[in-house]
Amino acid sequence: MNKINKLKSFFLKHNIDGYIVPKNDNYFNEFVNPNNDRLKYISNFSGSFGYALILKNKNYLFVDGRYLIQANIESSKNYTILEIAKNPISNFIKKLNVRIGFDPSLFKYLWIKKNNNKNLIPIEENLIDQIWKRNKNKINKAFILSENFHGEHYKSKISKVKKILKINEKKTYFVQSNENICWLLNIRGKDTDFAPILNSTALITNKQIFVFCEISKISSTIKKFYGKKINFLHTKKLTEKLFKLKNFVIAVDSNTSYKIIDSLKKNHLKFKFQTDPIYSLKSQKNNTEILNSKLCHIYDGVAVTKFICWLKNQKNLTKINEMYAETRLEQYRKRNSSYLFPSFKTISGFGKNGAIIHYRASKQSNLAFANNNLYLIDSGGQYKEGTTDITRTISFGKPSSFQKKIYTKVLQGHIAVHEFKIKKKTTGKEIDYVARKNLKKINLDYNHGTGHGVGQFLNVHENPPSISKLSNQHFYQGQIVSNEPGFYKQNEFGIRIENLIYVERINSKYKFCNLTLVPYEKKLINKKLLNAREINYINNYHRTVFDSLKAFMNKDELVFLETQCSPI
Repeated sequence: MNKINKLKSFFLKHNIDGYIVPKNDNYFNEFVNPNNDRLKYISNFSGSFGYALILKNKNYLFVDGRYLIQANIESSKNYTILEIAKNPISNFIKKLNVRIGFDPSLFKYLWIKKNNNKNLIPIEENLIDQIWKRNKNKINKAFILSENFHGEHYKSKISKVKKILKINEKKTYFVQSNENICWLLNIRGKDTDFAPILNSTALITNKQIFVFCEISKISSTIKKFYGKKINFLHTKKLTEKLFKLKNFVIAVDSNTSYKIIDSLKKNHLKFKFQTDPIYSLKSQKNNTEILNSKLCHIYDGVAVTKFICWLKNQKNLTKINEMYAETRLEQYRKRNSSYLFPSFKTISGFGKNGAIIHYRASKQSNLAFANNNLYLIDSGGQYKEGTTDITRTISFGKPSSFQKKIYTKVLQGHIAVHEFKIKKKTTGKEIDYVARKNLKKINLDYNHGTGHGVGQFLNVHENPPSISKLSNQHFYQGQIVSNEPGFYKQNEFGIRIENLIYVERINSKYKFCNLTLVPYEKKLINKKLLNAREINYINNYHRTVFDSLKAFMNKDELVFLETQCSPI
């Protein structure tokens, strides 16, 4: 009996007609430990977002536009692939009108409430766990972030948060987000492969903060550092601690797990919904964090530029393939003592594979390089000083006039984002519009957002802020966001240009400033399509890149950098 049929064998016991499996774990991490990746186990889909809906007679996999091609390659043998935007999973379940089981610890209360579906049946035991035998996760110790890197003492942050939440003798606050707890306490861990996260939840009371985590990860040094005001308890103690708060109002974010909210209701505990203010506070980096981010982007710019120089100087391209190139870039990053590990799985796509938006090279798909095509590499690093994320599209041989036209249109959108005049009420969708404007003039578009927030030595994808067709979020001083328009021609090539930018306040005005320092692909720029302002931007950017990186290059690399950064 295969694993899907094994799962279905539980349907009768729980009186359900289907079961829904999300990508996330019970901490809602974007990058799920392979040991907790239930969606990958049951569907073979390796993307970062999606849902499997397993019914008695048919199976569906819901993904967004980024993953349609990938999902069809990985999972179409056992699943019908549906795009979430066109087939919202909640509507789909309502139309089915059957009982669908779900693990309440893996779904946020807001998601369940929005779907408002009486056919969703909470089941305490996770059905995937009943059939999946795996080894225990490795215990990785937590560590305290040095003051040189965070710029604000944890006591100051706690005071700020308590004031916003109005914590008092009768009110507490439950924090679901582990990244918010890491930011609040200036603590980090290694519970995911790509982010320095300590898996935890927390309870903020007037006198103490209780942090619930795998207690073996917390050393005596950490306990001594925080003292009695911060109390680390085993995860299993959370329910017990909540039940002792009968006389309190427990405030929670609506993105808290359904399991927690359901437990509060069943035990008649007083609670109210209140947005977690840490999301917004965390997004607004202070001066120390911005200075550190600038520093790690110099480190990263050096590594990526040296890599591109090496790649461009290969005499026999056919000896290079996607996986080898990915490894080589990692080697360049590792030369810096501040570099720790990647901030996400590198997207290394040559030719047709570059058209798969969130492609992951594997032994089965690994393409060798060749002349007269494009290579898209989207990668990032976690440094002690911060988090990076960059995409460059590299041309080999002679690019077609169409490729040059598209690259230039994408670059124009990229420039338009950077040059956007931010006002108090500027929204992400207004900026997204200008990013797509030049492509839309020739009836083209891309199937992903234009920008996501980025954490400071935390998650590479952070919210807020965001730049997308639907984003109503505003922008504040110190926020770091990606700027990454693109275009993808299926089975031929992909083009994306990504820099990280941050919001800087100059007098009373706000503007975007570049953090990323790597040359664009001049070979793909059609200067005739650019106006004087755009040409000026490119030349100024390249001048800054050259001045920032030249001291770190050897003789041959310096010649390459000079050529790449010369005026167009």
